[in-house]
Amino acid sequence: MARNGERREHRVRGVAARAGGWSARHRWAAVGIWVLFVVVAMGLGSVAGRVDVSEDDQLKGETSQAARIIDDAGVDEPAGETVLVQSRNGALRATAPQFRAAVADVVKAVEGTGEVTAVRSPYAADTRTISKDGRTALVQFDMRGDPDTAADRVEPVQKAVAGVAGDHDALRIEEIGAASMNKTFDDAFGDDFQKAEYSAVPVALGILLIAFGALVAALLPVALAVTAIMATMGLMGLVSHLQPMSETANSVMLLVGLAVGVDYCLFYLRREREERMKGRDPQTALRVAAATSGRAIIVSGVTVCVAMAGMLFTGLAEFQAMGLASLMVVAVAMVGSVTVLPALLSLLGERVEKGRIPFLHPTKRRGGNGNGNGNGNGKGDSGSRFWSRVLTVVLARPAVSVVVAVGALLAIAAPALGMKTQNLTLDQEFGDSLPIVATYDRVNAAFPGGSDPAEVVVKADDIDAADVRAALADFRAQAVSSGASRGPVEVTVHRDENVAIVDVPLVGGSDQDKAEKSLAMLRDEVRPGTLGTVDGVEAPVTGQVAGSKDFNDQIVGSVVPVFAFVVAFAFLLMLLSFRSLTVAITSIALNLLSVGAAYGILVAVFQHGWGASLVGAEGVGAIITWLPLFLFVILFGLSMDYHVFVVSRIKEARLQGRTNLDAIRHGVVTTAGVVTSAAVIMVAVFSIFGTLSMQSMKQMGVGLAAAILIDATLIRGVLLPAVMALLGERNWYLPKWLRRMPDLTHDEAGIEPAPVPREGGAEVRV
Repeated sequence: MARNGERREHRVRGVAARAGGWSARHRWAAVGIWVLFVVVAMGLGSVAGRVDVSEDDQLKGETSQAARIIDDAGVDEPAGETVLVQSRNGALRATAPQFRAAVADVVKAVEGTGEVTAVRSPYAADTRTISKDGRTALVQFDMRGDPDTAADRVEPVQKAVAGVAGDHDALRIEEIGAASMNKTFDDAFGDDFQKAEYSAVPVALGILLIAFGALVAALLPVALAVTAIMATMGLMGLVSHLQPMSETANSVMLLVGLAVGVDYCLFYLRREREERMKGRDPQTALRVAAATSGRAIIVSGVTVCVAMAGMLFTGLAEFQAMGLASLMVVAVAMVGSVTVLPALLSLLGERVEKGRIPFLHPTKRRGGNGNGNGNGNGKGDSGSRFWSRVLTVVLARPAVSVVVAVGALLAIAAPALGMKTQNLTLDQEFGDSLPIVATYDRVNAAFPGGSDPAEVVVKADDIDAADVRAALADFRAQAVSSGASRGPVEVTVHRDENVAIVDVPLVGGSDQDKAEKSLAMLRDEVRPGTLGTVDGVEAPVTGQVAGSKDFNDQIVGSVVPVFAFVVAFAFLLMLLSFRSLTVAITSIALNLLSVGAAYGILVAVFQHGWGASLVGAEGVGAIITWLPLFLFVILFGLSMDYHVFVVSRIKEARLQGRTNLDAIRHGVVTTAGVVTSAAVIMVAVFSIFGTLSMQSMKQMGVGLAAAILIDATLIRGVLLPAVMALLGERNWYLPKWLRRMPDLTHDEAGIEPAPVPREGGAEVRV
């Protein structure tokens, strides 16, 4: 009997089945190789160090050109800081003795810290930092040392300014600048991110304990996901020397790695347990899980990798880093799931059910005998009772179900038609949660654009040449006369490097739309008529507003190639994996509906403010620029997990001889538990990020959580079975001219026949 079973096992096609079989036979070797891989990857990554995305890598176009000129010239721009001195009730003017005394105290206090240089008083002859109404003045200075680490040294300066503010009650005295803002945000949100990341693992473990009802079974997915993340962190260090990485890529990698790592193990473990509960011995159960769930994991993993690779087509270094990091962690988790997991299950055998939790373990819930074999009648897991009742209604009226489900999804997606994207300003991103945001608004109100001026980086063969100096003076004058700026326009010349940097406060200030109009005027009208008339002069315009505009333009320009790449390759993978044109088309259509619904929820909550208070958010009037494309790629990949898993089970049941409706019912109901558990984990992990204070993180968390919830319920539980019921045998349609494609479907020859319940209680083998 064993010999026959062995022959059947060898006839099974597929990488997953062969990998699972090898790992089960060489279990200690498989575990050892995995541990060695993780340790070596981490070690090599630590030795190599990590290269992060630099400013000149962030964007293409003028922003990158400006950063390149500054880097090539070796110009170190210091971290500039500003102290706002403003009358609280409007009674004091900058000319008042009390006002002058406060400014003098600020200058003395910041100089006394020894951390600053180039302190500029608003009363100096060459400065114009007193507002037009005369009630606000700015004291400006630069931080000493490396501008990248200025935030680490700014605290003594902030304390000195706060001390002066305490001595002048009639005035607002507040500090703002790159260093002080970075420190404030790091203090407020740095720990916030870490807590979110660290809490994701225990949340996932808690849900797995409920799902499996056994400690060992719950720990396995978490252990594999964590080791996959550790290995990927090492690989990121190595790869970063070719493609720079970032902290954002690290966070996204952790999220995706935890989600897919846990999901893949969950799929494998639940199938192996299900087969054991049917009465099969552990070896046969493991072989069946490898041939079925293992194959689904590989199909899903490759699809997710392809989706993540879509980010590489954006041309944006941050997106490329996120895409590559996510791709690597999915690939590592996928390989681990079909290699080391079968080895661990082979080693553990029935001990995988150790640490059973009362009332949660399935043998207790079903009244079993507690031996791991369910109720001993060979029926195994009967599936979800809730989804069984839902399927009864859906399959009885599939046409009505399709109309209702599609109508609901289109209604949810409808607000997305009016989506507005932009990089969020400080007050949109943080609201009134931080005092420094109010300072930012006050500076912009008194000096429009003064907090984030446009920066024109001028490179010439001879920056002191008469025609270059004349063009600079002309540009400075026309920037104000054109209406793009109200001044002051400041020019800093670096003669040795033949570079000049022109700071131009833009009219519009923190109003992104108005500021972009001023930027366009500066780029398209003022620059060509002044600096553009001198041969050999480069003058790219950069800054916060310019960077936001360039980023938005590049994102919009990359939508079509990314969309086309992801959809085309996902379609091809579905076609090869299921050898069905119908399945490939419906897979794409259902995923697009899911993404559209997520967009609709985002726009409704964050752009229109509908129900924003329920998620602790504010209607900021826009969706952050990078999120729609990011969500499309992530969701298109992750939702394929469920789709591949459910459709694989339906096709398996159909190949075993079940009718179309019975196969759909069997596939959906028997996978409902694992899909629900996987979805709950994803929703919980993503919801953690929806609790952060930053609006962009809230938008990401809410968008991902809502989409996964819709996908695992309305899409997989209602729309998919209804569509497949209507299509009938056309589900597996493949034109003759496509039948020469490679056959990547798994072979049932190696799966030992299982009892299939028939009406009247009799059981037959298929």
